[in-house]
Amino acid sequence: MKYQIHHRTVYRYTEPVIRSVHELRLAPRSGPLQQVHQWQLSVPGNLSEALDGFGNIVHQFTLARPADTITIAASGEVEITPAADADGCFSDAPPPGEARVSPLYFRSGTPLTSAPAELSAFAAPYLAAGHEPAALLALAQAIGERVRYQPNATDVGTSAAEAFALGAGVCQDQAQVMVAACRAFGVPARYVSGYFHDPAATELASHAWADLCVDTERERWCSIDVTHGCFTDTRHIRLAVGRDYRSAAPIRGVREGGGTESLSVQILIEPV
Repeated sequence: MKYQIHHRTVYRYTEPVIRSVHELRLAPRSGPLQQVHQWQLSVPGNLSEALDGFGNIVHQFTLARPADTITIAASGEVEITPAADADGCFSDAPPPGEARVSPLYFRSGTPLTSAPAELSAFAAPYLAAGHEPAALLALAQAIGERVRYQPNATDVGTSAAEAFALGAGVCQDQAQVMVAACRAFGVPARYVSGYFHDPAATELASHAWADLCVDTERERWCSIDVTHGCFTDTRHIRLAVGRDYRSAAPIRGVREGGGTESLSVQILIEPV
C-alpha cells in the first residue's frame, strides 16, 4: 500500500510565547517495512536535521520572536512493505556506517515503562516459556483486554503501571504496558509512534504500538499493535521508535511565556 499523508498541528496560546524550542520526530524513514518516496516539513523557523541513537530522523527549530500561534505541518508519500517472514518478523540492523544502540538497550525500563509485580505476574503465563512471536501476540491480545481502549482516561504522563492498574487507556498506554511486560522477562522492547490507516474513521490521530526483539544477534524484530491485537501490516506507517512515549514523541518542546496552551491536530491519510 502507498499513502499520501498530511499532518498539521496547531498550538494556540492565550499570551504570546516569547521563545520556544521544538524537537520533531515527524519524518518517517525508509526501512524494512516501508519506503519513503517524498516528505517535507513546514515550521515557523529554520530546521536542523540529525539522526538519534535509535535511528530516527530528528528535526529541531527555535522560535525567538513572540507568537500566539505555532503551526507545524508534515506531508509526504510512504509505501508500506509488510514483513516477508510468515511469523511477521523482520531484520532491522542499521545500514553500513550508521551507529545505533544495541537491541539489548531496550531491555531496561524507564519511569514510563517499569513493570510492577502485578504486571509481571500477568505476563508470566505468556512469556515464562519463551518469547516466540505467537506468544508475544497472545500477550498483546490479553493486554488489549486488560487495558481497555478508552479515550481521555489517561494523559501523556501516564505510566504503564498506572494504566495497568486503571485498566484503561489509549494506544500509547497499551503499547507501553506491552513494552514493560516484555522487558520484565528480558525481551528487548521498543515503543513505536506512527499512523494507522482506518478508512472508516471520521477523525484520525497518531498511533502507537510495540516492536519486540526475538533475536538480538540477528536484530530480528516483530511489530505488534496491541490496540488492534495484530501484527502490524499495510495499515501501519512508522514515524519513530524509542524506549517509551517521551523518546519517540512526534513533537516535544519547551517555551517561555504563552499562558494557557490549546492544541488542534489534523491528520489525513489517503491511499494512492
